[in-house]
Amino acid sequence: MSKQPKILLIYTGGTIGMIKDFETGALKAFDFKDLLEKIPELRLLDCEIETTGFATPIDSSNMNPDLWIELCDIIETHYDTCDGFVILHGSDTMSYTASALSFMLENLAKPVIFTGSQLPIGDLRTDAKENLITAIQIAALRKRNRPYITEVGLYFEYKLYRGNRSSKISAEHFEAFKSPNYPPLATSGVHLNIEDEKLLPYSRKKLLVHRSLARDILVVHLYPGIDQKLLTSIFENATFSGVILLTFGSGNSTTSLWFTQLLKKIIHKNIPIVNITQCTWGSVQMGSYETSTGLKNIGVISGKDLTIEAAITKMMYLNSQNLSPKVFKTIFETSLRGEMS
Repeated sequence: MSKQPKILLIYTGGTIGMIKDFETGALKAFDFKDLLEKIPELRLLDCEIETTGFATPIDSSNMNPDLWIELCDIIETHYDTCDGFVILHGSDTMSYTASALSFMLENLAKPVIFTGSQLPIGDLRTDAKENLITAIQIAALRKRNRPYITEVGLYFEYKLYRGNRSSKISAEHFEAFKSPNYPPLATSGVHLNIEDEKLLPYSRKKLLVHRSLARDILVVHLYPGIDQKLLTSIFENATFSGVILLTFGSGNSTTSLWFTQLLKKIIHKNIPIVNITQCTWGSVQMGSYETSTGLKNIGVISGKDLTIEAAITKMMYLNSQNLSPKVFKTIFETSLRGEMS
């Protein structure tokens, strides 16, 4: 008889960790040591649950690379003794953290599932219980005596998404996240349906944790009539190691000479510029229109169908590795963790 899988529940903060004081109506932090008392349904799951978390829970708006490293440290410390990990996280920056950890945890062979909620766990209409219960259930799934899911995922409102394919799309609906350019990995209903062919393959290699991240990434959101003096001032006076360019449609931008020359100067400094679309759905296809051919010709890198969260965290990850421009371009345009098509 095989032993029950052990799942480590990691609490970072966020709405899911709040419970209402029914005498005062105020929200207060939930003590996850009393988890089974508050959510007795967890006893029905065929797994052992341990809990840990940040010493001081945070609002996810305060999430940062130092805390991503702390999460990786927790996972690495418990990696050999636990079969899966569920991270409770505020929804606002959950997709950034999930994307970052997908790059930081190379050769991951166990599930790391993010979840949270739109309403506190003690609210009458909360979505927290279902999200938490199913996230733990998914993390505990086994196939051929090893973890079923072997990647960073994000579970919310009946859907499991690849973490680095997800984006928050609503601040008020329970269906807060979408995976615009990749189907869900699993759907929860009467049955839990796993899309086997969509999952990343199992890795037999040793887990490698990457803790070095470049933080000086410049994100430029283009808009009609973007000011030349403003953009020139930023490009010439700020210090940064990479640029994410949010362009129109399938990767288009103004063809104004000043704009092209400005980008050429950056690229000549061996600073990478990555082109991703402002559109929620779709992919960059430089060269399809005249308005993107110029970008391709000067060496702007295609971000294909990356989310903004994945584009930023992938650049943070790669920019810390002192890669040559040619190698950087090749690797960035290659899917490392299933983040792009």
